[in-house]
Amino acid sequence: MHEYIIVVYGASGDLAGRKLLPALYHLVAKHRIERYIIVGAAYEATTADRVMDRLDTFLHDVDKEKFAQFRKNFYYHKLDFTSYDDYVALKHQVNELRVTYGFKAPRILIYLAAASDFFCQITEFTARAQLAERSNVADGAWARLIYEKPFGSNLASAQKINACIARHFDESQIYRIDHYLTKELVSNIALVRFANVVFEPLWNGRYIDNVQITLLENDTIGSRGPYYDAYGAMSDVVQNHMLELLAIIAMETPERLTGDYIRDRRAQVLDHVKVEDVFLGQYEGYQQELNVRADSTTETFAALILRINNSRWQGVPFYLKTGKALTKKETKIHVVFKPVTCLTETCPAQANVLTIEISPEAGFSLQLNAKRPGQRNELMPVTMDYCHSCIFGKQEVQAYETLLEGVMNGEQSVSVRFDEIEAAWRIIDAIHKSELAVHIYKKGTAGPEELADFNKKHAIRWLS
Repeated sequence: MHEYIIVVYGASGDLAGRKLLPALYHLVAKHRIERYIIVGAAYEATTADRVMDRLDTFLHDVDKEKFAQFRKNFYYHKLDFTSYDDYVALKHQVNELRVTYGFKAPRILIYLAAASDFFCQITEFTARAQLAERSNVADGAWARLIYEKPFGSNLASAQKINACIARHFDESQIYRIDHYLTKELVSNIALVRFANVVFEPLWNGRYIDNVQITLLENDTIGSRGPYYDAYGAMSDVVQNHMLELLAIIAMETPERLTGDYIRDRRAQVLDHVKVEDVFLGQYEGYQQELNVRADSTTETFAALILRINNSRWQGVPFYLKTGKALTKKETKIHVVFKPVTCLTETCPAQANVLTIEISPEAGFSLQLNAKRPGQRNELMPVTMDYCHSCIFGKQEVQAYETLLEGVMNGEQSVSVRFDEIEAAWRIIDAIHKSELAVHIYKKGTAGPEELADFNKKHAIRWLS
């Protein structure tokens, strides 16, 4: 039975409380992890019990006995990310726990749920204090480090962080994660595409008119002012979530649907992305949000037209749209096929559309054309649905459960390789250098009114 020592940097933060620690509990409750110690480390002067008490809001249907054991195996260590002495003290605590629990060859998992500004410092001090060492698998033991997105704030900062990591650890130990890649429907996209002969022969510019990727949110930035104002929509979600979704949709067939085979294909797509046009917006009142600059021009809305410069996607625009304080919250991908040649008196028939809904209700639907009952040649659109959450239920923390289990199993496809990150930052950095106008829009709307002119200019008909 494997032994795990899990260190969570930033354990008192929002991400750890909402997603990471609940996911660890679920893995424990499902007996995916049985012999373990979890040590939370953060600057806040708190206790293990207080950190555990915060989970009440995010955990439901808890097995009291299993959660009591989970609490017992969780420890907290106050740590300043910039103080090497604190890491030494943390190492001493981990060693004492290792002896107490009788762990002989534990697997060390380090999770950096911290701002990327601290990644280099944490990595260096973790290595120097020997909390994790550069190593390959030996006697079932290993050390692996997980870096939460975003990885840097631009290309230069990302390259600096990566160089720092490479000085201390092997690439095989590093997992730069985007939790969107582990959502059930996202990981299912490639399987549906490559496992169904009805899709793969049509997956190109001859048959596909356009691809739309939308990530819409109805909430404001809330208490995320300092972070969000430094990043904005482009760096917060386009650089990682949306470009990774694009890469999965557009990638060439990998030799296998695992590890570096998938990452090679995703990186190839991002290397060939060209920006055609970009439209930016900011919701009214954003500059009055807590810890936001009064003269901020940070975008909270973005619409992009991208092209992929290869033979498969010649002539196909990829439309991306995201924003905060909009009318609804959803993430969808629409693959819009070209219309058929008119063969009836009632043409044109509507285009076939494959819709992949990632949230709030995970599922697939395919819009086809069928004869309207009682009419000779009149067509009507009909939809074939697969509702994932209807069949399997909602699984709110599943993405992080999948992520953690994937890392524990050494599955590299849950990680974003650095060449993918570099390619994505090159795209975003080029857009930022353009210094585009930012259009104001009212909260609770579909975005700036000026978006209509942008849509008309490019003949875009958004489906979400």
